[in-house]
Amino acid sequence: MSVGAPRGLASSGQKPIAEILHPLSAAQEPLSPGLDVTVTVGVDKEAGLTNGTPVETSSPASASSLFNRLQLDDDLEADTRDPYASTETRDLFVTVDDPKKHVSTMETYITYRVSTKTSRIEFDLPEYCMRRRYQDFDWLRIKLEDSQPTHLIPPLPEKFVMKGVVDRFSEEFVETRMKALDKFLKRVADHPVLSFNPHLNAFLSAKDLNKRQGLALLTKVGESVKHVAGGYKLRARPAEFCAMGEYLDTFTQKLGTIDRIAQRILKEQSEYLTEVREYGTVYSSWAGSEEELQRPLEGVADSVSTCCRGLVDQSENMSQDFLPVLREYILYIESMKNVLRKRDQSQAEYEGRLEAAILRKQEDRTPIPVEVEKCQDKVECFNADLKADWERWQSNKRQDFKQLLTGMADKNINYYEKCQAAWESLITLLQDKQTEDKTSETN
Repeated sequence: MSVGAPRGLASSGQKPIAEILHPLSAAQEPLSPGLDVTVTVGVDKEAGLTNGTPVETSSPASASSLFNRLQLDDDLEADTRDPYASTETRDLFVTVDDPKKHVSTMETYITYRVSTKTSRIEFDLPEYCMRRRYQDFDWLRIKLEDSQPTHLIPPLPEKFVMKGVVDRFSEEFVETRMKALDKFLKRVADHPVLSFNPHLNAFLSAKDLNKRQGLALLTKVGESVKHVAGGYKLRARPAEFCAMGEYLDTFTQKLGTIDRIAQRILKEQSEYLTEVREYGTVYSSWAGSEEELQRPLEGVADSVSTCCRGLVDQSENMSQDFLPVLREYILYIESMKNVLRKRDQSQAEYEGRLEAAILRKQEDRTPIPVEVEKCQDKVECFNADLKADWERWQSNKRQDFKQLLTGMADKNINYYEKCQAAWESLITLLQDKQTEDKTSETN
């Protein structure tokens, strides 16, 4: 069960589990065929439940309607109406900053300051300040994924590889990673369920996290059982979850294409910058040997130098601000697909047990197995949590990409305005020079 304050889902007129008519209690009907999706069901323990609120397991939703959600909406307020994200209702604030390098005989690593302010009674103090390294964030995410399997866990930045960065102790790499870790922790702290997880409490408040890593997992609802079969084809998979999977596949392709092109642009900009700098240097050296053309030539060199500085800023913006957002959402998509796979496994287990129970009832009229009802509850729980997290993810995505694209537009406008101003100043200089020459000839 989820730990902390109770969480309620938005009302949709759904009945409590106790009032839902179980399939076996009605007339025996064969399972209706639907979309077949093959999933692999292992022998792992069953996933823990975070609530028992039932939801409709299917609803009309087309792939095209979900695809259209990527379109940028002009109404920012519509994306910020989540009460859990409102500053007035939030009671947990976290920040990741102040990276420090630690060198020992065994290893070299970076730690980050994690500051917390809260009014929650689960915490002993209202404020905490701890230092954590990347592997501590990784520990937290693993614990969240294990204890809240029905929820979407925000991704961490990649541990070893960051495109465009070679030295993981460089200032640029550390700054980029710090921003990503800060965003990860803020997303967890703003989540209505994950923010009450005891492992997050330990991460934010325990002085020696290693002593708390043995913290027991949350109590799981339902007994640990082995799945009925090694594989099963889903029947009547809800259309909205099919649409989710199609949307994620398309979104991955779009982001992957943009990422590859952006990488090529960065490489070409770097090569172009080298050529332009050499180009400007030629004019500077030429000015030293041409007294009559010294001022115009120096003006050209200054204009080229201004454009070079603007191009450096452009490249830094793309590598430090633009690409990390793309990488985060590519990883986010993998996290969402992972939750979808778990949901499919849960549905496959339920349908397998349901079929087996129907056969037994036909043969010897045995009572309805409790395990079947538990599996049904687990599927409904998965559906409710996944849909809630999907809506939250979509809202965050719209806000993030609006800010990203707006910032990109501003940076491009600023770059071209600087270049234009630099070359316009050269025209003014040349005109003044021409006036001086005419005056000199007249005299």
